[in-house]
Amino acid sequence: MSAIKRFFQKKKLDVKFKKAGAGHTLTEERRVQSSHGPRPGTSGHAHKPAPTGASKTAGEAALARMTQQQRPASVQTSSRAIKAQVRRELESEKSAQDKAAAAKAATQGPNEVYHESAPVLSKTGVFYKCPMVTQHILPKQDMEGCIEEFLLTQLAEEPEMASALMILTFNKHPEKVKVCIETLCKYLDNIISNPEEEKFRKIRISNKAFQERVACFKGTEEFIQAAGFEQKILPFQDGEQEFYVLSEEHAQDTERLSTLKEILIASEPIKPELDRGIKVFHPSVGASKFDLSEEFYNITNEEIKREQQARAETTEKLGMLRTKAMRERDEQRELRRYRYTLLRIRFPDGVILQGTFRAHEKLSSVFKFIRENIVNEWMPFVLSTGTGQKLTEEECSLVELGLAPAAVLNFAWDQTIMAEITAQQGSSQRGEVLKPEIVNQIQSLSL
Repeated sequence: MSAIKRFFQKKKLDVKFKKAGAGHTLTEERRVQSSHGPRPGTSGHAHKPAPTGASKTAGEAALARMTQQQRPASVQTSSRAIKAQVRRELESEKSAQDKAAAAKAATQGPNEVYHESAPVLSKTGVFYKCPMVTQHILPKQDMEGCIEEFLLTQLAEEPEMASALMILTFNKHPEKVKVCIETLCKYLDNIISNPEEEKFRKIRISNKAFQERVACFKGTEEFIQAAGFEQKILPFQDGEQEFYVLSEEHAQDTERLSTLKEILIASEPIKPELDRGIKVFHPSVGASKFDLSEEFYNITNEEIKREQQARAETTEKLGMLRTKAMRERDEQRELRRYRYTLLRIRFPDGVILQGTFRAHEKLSSVFKFIRENIVNEWMPFVLSTGTGQKLTEEECSLVELGLAPAAVLNFAWDQTIMAEITAQQGSSQRGEVLKPEIVNQIQSLSL
């Protein structure tokens, strides 16, 4: 089962296109041939009904992909799908070269590699993961490129699902994307309600509303053609214009069009997940020294220094005359300054657990992170800052609590619970706080 199908199964949407046909992908031929059941005059199941036109199209799509026949020049293709195919072939070739190099290296002695400095604990960066797409941990831009390539490669097998996810994933402005989806659903609703009406089966590509609401978004071209529309030049007013046209045969398959609409509505963008970048350190007096990359900031370090200097000068001039509005404006500027925060949690034995968070994540996510990595996750604990301030407002964001772009927090078991354990067992609980698999990653913190 493909990753995309598993994604939609999680949404409890049972999508089946085998009966009605898979529509058109951007890279398939447009011959009419069935892959469902024997042809007339051949042996097979005697009582199997004749395949529909849409089923014939689906059969042809599968056959075209399997035989990889030469496509005629008139077939519409997606340049992004072609590029994805080229990348796959290049990667396959590179993989073969790597295997050959590895086999050659196995017969030779090991190469000596020299490092100018220790590679461990270089400047802290921000990385993302997306298990549906890849097992690698990558910078955000690289992960987004990986997701785009994944969806493009899925077009051949699952054009309806892949194109729907492309619309949600590749485009930013949610409100505008919502209008796009509503417009596409309206097109489908009109055809479902009036499959014999020719006017509902045509979309003029140069139409202003279509251009503003649909055509300007990535993935819409692939979705429209996956639905079965073909691009044609038709008479219009005193000349000719390009249209997307759905055949009457495809329009009659209202069940498939309804399923296609459900897919579009149920789709959600594939978002990379921030990797916590877990690290564990031996006790160190340098726990409060951080070396952060510029990714942690919405502005550069130079801009931060200039802003701090300007604010200090302004505050000195105004003295105590700063108004409430001025203070609120400064607070909002502070909240928007950071993207991420690096937290180090110091445990009673001095061991330090480090993780990366979005600056606007809630404190509750830090508590969850700690529970996932300690042995007794059920036991209540408290977190406090270096000044002794206890952090209890779990619904507040990290930046609101002043924990961005980096901070050291102290971990302690709830004293009431520890007193009860001591009363029952005669001594307080000792031993490792962190799980063994986490402790095994421990390393020294470079200063």
